[in-house]
Amino acid sequence: MTAPFIYFGGKSRAAHLVWSRFGVVRNYVEPFFGSGAVLLNRPDGWTGSETVNDLDGFIANFWRSVKAAPDEVARHADWTVNENDLFARHLGLVAGASSLTEKLHCDPEFYDARIAGWWCWGINCWIGGGWCSGKGPWRIDGGGDERKLVKGDGGRGVNRQRVDLGNSGRGVNRKIVHLGNAGRGVNSGSGAAGLHAWMDSLAARLARVRVCCGDWERVCGPAVTTKHGMTAVFLDPPYADTAKRARGLYRKDSESVAHRVREWAIANGDDPLMRIALCGYEGEHVMPADWECAKWKANGGYGSKNKDNQNAKKERIWFSPNCLSP
Repeated sequence: MTAPFIYFGGKSRAAHLVWSRFGVVRNYVEPFFGSGAVLLNRPDGWTGSETVNDLDGFIANFWRSVKAAPDEVARHADWTVNENDLFARHLGLVAGASSLTEKLHCDPEFYDARIAGWWCWGINCWIGGGWCSGKGPWRIDGGGDERKLVKGDGGRGVNRQRVDLGNSGRGVNRKIVHLGNAGRGVNSGSGAAGLHAWMDSLAARLARVRVCCGDWERVCGPAVTTKHGMTAVFLDPPYADTAKRARGLYRKDSESVAHRVREWAIANGDDPLMRIALCGYEGEHVMPADWECAKWKANGGYGSKNKDNQNAKKERIWFSPNCLSP
């Protein structure tokens, strides 16, 4: 299965590689969930628990909403590509970002299907990173009939961007919506019925998945991992500063968290009840000699349009000693 939105660093092409090393386990934990490509491509024939987490409230809300109200999410995500709507919805999402995360923290059953649908639709109309990051000059001033658009340094703002018009460069300030082959929102030609069926199938897959929103370490303790038996932990943090990648790709971005993740992985790598996979770029992590380093090639994203782009060939996954042999 696939997620209905574009996401930087997705691991769908490496999922088969990961599950060949994890095998059949009783418990699965994914602290940096994003588009959930590895979980959604898990082979059939397993039983047990699955726990996923993401620090970004928009991502956690999307997956919660799909679990609880897939048809409602589909209804709000099914929208034509429109530059004015992209900008207006972006402003609205950024303005409510803090309260959304707070509600997710306070109520385990909270979700907002409209926000989930708008976020999903918008990230597919957007070029490059920074969707809903709040880093931009434009914001709304006033309320009710007095609402107006202002530009300045104060408050959480958004960039005045066009929707993506095709295969040309990403840009950072004023972009256009997708009008090329990729620019069809989330329908991709399947129509509303296909989109609803897609969300329904995702809801069925996520029925027993526990979705958390917070720091990655909260779901990496014994109570979530080895107390449930043989546990597979898939670690896909934002690439570190040593990876020499672009900044600001994610709303909740960090160039240092990968270092802490590596330390945790090494400290827990010898646990006989733990199978760990750590993702990164070539040379990003120095791991013990008994860890396997596997190469794989990513799609390359927007960079794939550049023949000189080599990042897609630098993808690596390090597997702990207790993972299965290929």
